[in-house]
Amino acid sequence: MCAEKIQRLIQASILGFVLGLAGMGMGGDQLMLQAAFLLQFGMMVMLVIAGLTGWCPGLIVLKKIFPSCEVNSSKDNN
Repeated sequence: MCAEKIQRLIQASILGFVLGLAGMGMGGDQLMLQAAFLLQFGMMVMLVIAGLTGWCPGLIVLKKIFPSCEVNSSKDNN
């Protein structure tokens, strides 16, 4: 498994967690709804920064632990 794929899986997990918090918040727990909003807003800011600049701290950390997908695809082409 490569770093970029793991990053996407982590993002999907975070979005699922936020969806769960929002659902609990709609059930009457105001704190859960606020937590869901803050997590979702933070995720949006990180994705905008990564999209505009190409700099993603989570991916930098993951690339230190796991190989990049670009390395794997260049091995497959040779």
